[in-house]
Amino acid sequence: MPKIGFVSLGCPKALVDSEQILSRLKALGYETSPTYQEAELVVVNTCGFITPAVEESLEAIGEALRENGRVVVTGCLGARPEAIRERYPQVLEVTGPGEVERVLEAVQAALPAPRDPFLDLVPPQVRLTPRHYAYLKLSEGCDHRCSFCIIPRLRGPLRSRDAGEVLAEAARLVATGTRELLLIAQDLSAYGVDLRHRESFWGDRLVKAELKDLLRHMAELGAWIRLHYVYPYPHVGELLPLMAEGKVLPYLDVPLQHASERILRLMRRPGGYESHLKTLQAWREVVPDLALRSTFIVGFPGETEEDFQLLLDFLEAAELDRVGVFPYSPVEGAAANALPDPVPEEVKEERRTRLLEHQARISLRKNQRFVGRTLEVLVDELPEPGLAVGRSYRDSPGIDGVVYVETDGTVRVGERVWARIARAETYDLHGVQV
Repeated sequence: MPKIGFVSLGCPKALVDSEQILSRLKALGYETSPTYQEAELVVVNTCGFITPAVEESLEAIGEALRENGRVVVTGCLGARPEAIRERYPQVLEVTGPGEVERVLEAVQAALPAPRDPFLDLVPPQVRLTPRHYAYLKLSEGCDHRCSFCIIPRLRGPLRSRDAGEVLAEAARLVATGTRELLLIAQDLSAYGVDLRHRESFWGDRLVKAELKDLLRHMAELGAWIRLHYVYPYPHVGELLPLMAEGKVLPYLDVPLQHASERILRLMRRPGGYESHLKTLQAWREVVPDLALRSTFIVGFPGETEEDFQLLLDFLEAAELDRVGVFPYSPVEGAAANALPDPVPEEVKEERRTRLLEHQARISLRKNQRFVGRTLEVLVDELPEPGLAVGRSYRDSPGIDGVVYVETDGTVRVGERVWARIARAETYDLHGVQV
């Protein structure tokens, strides 16, 4: 069989796209190669969200061309083909995000492969995550017009998936060993709005294309359900009872971006210091142990030291569990590029460092509150006999902390174990199996 090399960059949404492309390529009779040298062609799935990601993608394309010579480019940066062709005119094809058919056509044109009739009967599903957890994309695109972002231009408007189709995929994943479903979208809380929350069938049930109804049915599958990229809309509060009842993990990834109302207006984002705190307080009244993760941008055009100090004060009051921070980076085509009063690069980096140091103290304080408590842990790896590394409900893979568990030596990857927490670090916990 012809061999394909594959490079997947960017966010979990891009990872899902990569899984779809690889699954389709395998169904057409292609194999994947772990090295450039063994591959007969390389596909690079790029990211184009911020300037560092663009540079990383361009470097990956250059490396693939140097090491292999035959390259098809896809993904978010592919929505700006001129940026790729200008540097690398020799690439075979450039396609945009989600354009699976065009990728397949480009690969087949450059490297024909015999189709295996058996694969039509048993379509392969390629996974780029461990067997016990999987990302499940609910929608594509976005209807927001944040001034720092060009995702709507790269991936188009909101396009929600049919609810029955989502549940059928979730059921297939759980049936094949998935113990945690990580639901993703550019704006998860907007799921179904474009479909006017229409109903569809999942088996003999009618399910509404609306997040609360979808989660209620998905919870019956028995896997952990984790929510990513949830905007702080009022209706998000309707999901909290499902978390309180144990049907959905009490975890929310909410990209608040800032606390200064003035900066948020320049970002074309909702909220501010007081409204953010009010929202978080209301959520915690329903689910006291709710784990909250957020991301923030520092050094946005016009951000003063007063604005930044307000953000630090907000973090102290909000006591978020996890925080990601990015220095503002101009993106070609973003409206924010035209804003006055840019912040010097050295100031951006200094504020990023200060924020991370400030949040580290808060995260440690939050972690210390779990010492002496018992948490359920999903085991991700077994680095040595008697030691497991896993995650609690507070930890999403790759971006949050982990829980180190001393075990009896019988646990396996993908199992859930209970651990009594004995020690806390800034980001990680240490415990003993009970």
